[in-house]
Amino acid sequence: MKRVIHQITIVFTISICVVGMMNQLVKAEEMKPVTLFLERVYVDGVVSQEMIKRPYMTKEEAMSEYRNWRLIKESDTELIFRTSVDDISPLLKENGYVGLSVNGILSTFEGRPANSSHIIQSFFQIDVERLESYQQEQLKKGIRIETKDDYVSLINFYKMYKIKKRPLSSE
Repeated sequence: MKRVIHQITIVFTISICVVGMMNQLVKAEEMKPVTLFLERVYVDGVVSQEMIKRPYMTKEEAMSEYRNWRLIKESDTELIFRTSVDDISPLLKENGYVGLSVNGILSTFEGRPANSSHIIQSFFQIDVERLESYQQEQLKKGIRIETKDDYVSLINFYKMYKIKKRPLSSE
Protein backbone atom coordinates (compact mmCIF):
# COMPACT_ATOMS: atom_id res chain seq x y z
CA MET A 1 0.00 0.00 0.00
CA LYS A 2 2.85 2.36 0.84
CA ARG A 3 4.40 1.59 -2.50
CA VAL A 4 1.17 2.48 -4.36
CA ILE A 5 0.85 5.74 -2.42
CA HIS A 6 4.48 6.50 -3.17
CA GLN A 7 3.92 5.84 -6.91
CA ILE A 8 0.76 7.99 -6.90
CA THR A 9 2.72 10.77 -5.19
CA ILE A 10 5.47 10.54 -7.81
CA VAL A 11 2.93 10.55 -10.68
CA PHE A 12 1.11 13.49 -9.08
CA THR A 13 4.38 15.43 -8.64
CA ILE A 14 5.39 14.74 -12.23
CA SER A 15 1.93 15.85 -13.42
CA ILE A 16 2.26 19.12 -11.54
CA CYS A 17 5.69 19.69 -13.09
CA VAL A 18 4.41 18.92 -16.59
CA VAL A 19 1.41 21.25 -16.17
CA GLY A 20 3.75 23.98 -14.90
CA MET A 21 6.05 23.51 -17.86
CA MET A 22 3.09 23.57 -20.27
CA ASN A 23 1.90 26.85 -18.71
CA GLN A 24 5.39 28.29 -19.14
CA LEU A 25 5.45 27.21 -22.79
CA VAL A 26 2.02 28.74 -23.47
CA LYS A 27 3.07 31.97 -21.73
CA ALA A 28 6.36 32.03 -23.69
CA GLU A 29 4.41 31.73 -26.94
CA GLU A 30 2.09 34.59 -25.91
CA MET A 31 5.06 36.77 -25.00
CA LYS A 32 6.92 37.83 -28.12
CA PRO A 33 8.85 40.88 -29.25
CA VAL A 34 6.51 43.82 -29.72
CA THR A 35 6.95 47.42 -30.82
CA LEU A 36 4.80 50.02 -29.08
CA PHE A 37 4.01 53.34 -30.71
CA LEU A 38 2.79 55.99 -28.28
CA GLU A 39 1.06 58.91 -30.00
CA ARG A 40 0.38 62.15 -28.18
CA VAL A 41 -2.12 64.54 -29.80
CA TYR A 42 -1.75 68.14 -28.60
CA VAL A 43 -4.40 70.89 -28.71
CA ASP A 44 -2.47 72.65 -31.49
CA GLY A 45 -2.89 69.62 -33.76
CA VAL A 46 0.68 68.34 -33.49
CA VAL A 47 1.00 64.57 -33.10
CA SER A 48 4.22 63.23 -31.60
CA GLN A 49 5.10 59.56 -31.70
CA GLU A 50 7.42 57.61 -29.43
CA MET A 51 8.57 54.11 -30.36
CA ILE A 52 9.38 51.54 -27.67
CA LYS A 53 10.69 48.06 -28.48
CA ARG A 54 9.90 45.43 -25.86
CA PRO A 55 11.60 42.04 -26.18
CA TYR A 56 8.72 40.16 -24.54
CA MET A 57 5.27 41.52 -23.80
CA THR A 58 1.73 40.33 -24.20
CA LYS A 59 -1.07 42.54 -25.49
CA GLU A 60 -2.72 42.27 -22.07
CA GLU A 61 0.42 43.54 -20.34
CA ALA A 62 0.64 46.48 -22.76
CA MET A 63 -3.06 47.26 -22.28
CA SER A 64 -2.54 47.23 -18.52
CA GLU A 65 0.58 49.40 -18.66
CA TYR A 66 -1.07 51.96 -20.97
CA ARG A 67 -4.61 51.70 -19.60
CA ASN A 68 -5.13 55.48 -19.85
CA TRP A 69 -4.33 55.37 -23.59
CA ARG A 70 -6.57 54.24 -26.46
CA LEU A 71 -5.40 51.27 -28.52
CA ILE A 72 -5.99 52.46 -32.09
CA LYS A 73 -4.22 49.79 -34.15
CA GLU A 74 -2.65 46.42 -33.57
CA SER A 75 -0.85 43.64 -35.39
CA ASP A 76 1.11 40.61 -34.23
CA THR A 77 4.23 42.70 -33.65
CA GLU A 78 2.96 46.28 -33.18
CA LEU A 79 0.54 48.12 -30.91
CA ILE A 80 -0.32 51.78 -31.47
CA PHE A 81 -1.69 53.72 -28.50
CA ARG A 82 -2.96 57.32 -28.55
CA THR A 83 -3.68 59.90 -25.90
CA SER A 84 -4.76 63.54 -25.94
CA VAL A 85 -2.60 66.09 -24.17
CA ASP A 86 -4.37 69.19 -22.85
CA ASP A 87 -1.49 71.49 -23.73
CA ILE A 88 0.33 72.88 -26.74
CA SER A 89 3.11 70.79 -28.23
CA PRO A 90 6.76 71.15 -27.25
CA LEU A 91 7.31 72.29 -30.86
CA LEU A 92 5.03 75.30 -30.36
CA LYS A 93 6.44 76.05 -26.91
CA GLU A 94 9.95 76.08 -28.36
CA ASN A 95 9.40 78.15 -31.50
CA GLY A 96 5.69 78.73 -32.19
CA TYR A 97 4.09 81.81 -33.72
CA VAL A 98 0.61 82.82 -34.77
CA GLY A 99 0.49 84.73 -38.03
CA LEU A 100 -1.10 84.95 -41.44
CA SER A 101 -0.42 82.53 -44.25
CA VAL A 102 -1.36 82.99 -47.89
CA ASN A 103 -4.75 84.69 -48.44
CA GLY A 104 -4.87 85.96 -44.85
CA ILE A 105 -5.48 82.60 -43.17
CA LEU A 106 -4.73 82.64 -39.43
CA SER A 107 -2.18 79.88 -38.80
CA THR A 108 0.40 78.63 -36.35
CA PHE A 109 3.97 78.39 -37.60
CA GLU A 110 7.20 76.81 -36.51
CA GLY A 111 9.27 79.98 -36.53
CA ARG A 112 8.27 83.44 -37.67
CA PRO A 113 5.74 83.43 -40.55
CA ALA A 114 8.01 85.41 -42.88
CA ASN A 115 10.89 82.98 -42.38
CA SER A 116 8.93 79.73 -42.15
CA SER A 117 7.18 77.58 -44.66
CA HIS A 118 6.24 75.10 -41.94
CA ILE A 119 2.61 75.74 -41.05
CA ILE A 120 1.56 73.67 -38.07
CA GLN A 121 -2.17 74.38 -38.17
CA SER A 122 -4.49 76.66 -40.17
CA PHE A 123 -7.73 78.05 -38.80
CA PHE A 124 -9.77 80.55 -40.82
CA GLN A 125 -9.43 83.48 -43.15
CA ILE A 126 -9.16 86.90 -41.49
CA ASP A 127 -10.73 90.09 -42.85
CA VAL A 128 -7.40 91.94 -42.82
CA GLU A 129 -9.13 95.23 -43.75
CA ARG A 130 -10.87 95.27 -40.36
CA LEU A 131 -7.62 94.94 -38.41
CA GLU A 132 -5.80 97.93 -36.97
CA SER A 133 -2.48 98.57 -38.73
CA TYR A 134 -0.48 97.48 -35.66
CA GLN A 135 -2.47 94.19 -35.57
CA GLN A 136 -1.70 93.59 -39.24
CA GLU A 137 1.99 94.24 -38.52
CA GLN A 138 1.97 91.88 -35.49
CA LEU A 139 0.45 89.06 -37.54
CA LYS A 140 2.86 89.73 -40.39
CA LYS A 141 5.84 89.40 -38.01
CA GLY A 142 4.19 86.65 -36.02
CA ILE A 143 2.99 86.63 -32.43
CA ARG A 144 5.04 84.36 -30.18
CA ILE A 145 3.08 81.72 -28.27
CA GLU A 146 4.59 79.72 -25.43
CA THR A 147 1.58 78.52 -23.44
CA LYS A 148 -1.81 76.98 -24.04
CA ASP A 149 -3.43 80.15 -22.65
CA ASP A 150 -1.56 82.29 -25.24
CA TYR A 151 -2.68 79.92 -27.98
CA VAL A 152 -6.35 79.78 -26.97
CA SER A 153 -6.69 83.51 -26.31
CA LEU A 154 -5.11 84.51 -29.64
CA ILE A 155 -7.27 82.13 -31.66
CA ASN A 156 -10.40 83.26 -29.82
CA PHE A 157 -9.50 86.95 -30.21
CA TYR A 158 -9.06 86.71 -33.98
CA LYS A 159 -12.34 84.81 -34.44
CA MET A 160 -14.12 88.18 -34.45
CA TYR A 161 -12.21 89.03 -37.65
CA LYS A 162 -13.08 85.76 -39.35
CA ILE A 163 -14.52 86.12 -42.83
CA LYS A 164 -17.97 84.62 -42.87
CA LYS A 165 -18.79 82.51 -45.88
CA ARG A 166 -21.68 83.96 -47.82
CA PRO A 167 -24.52 81.58 -48.62
CA LEU A 168 -25.01 80.85 -52.29
CA SER A 169 -27.82 82.96 -53.65
CA SER A 170 -30.61 81.18 -55.45
CA GLU A 171 -32.01 82.95 -58.47
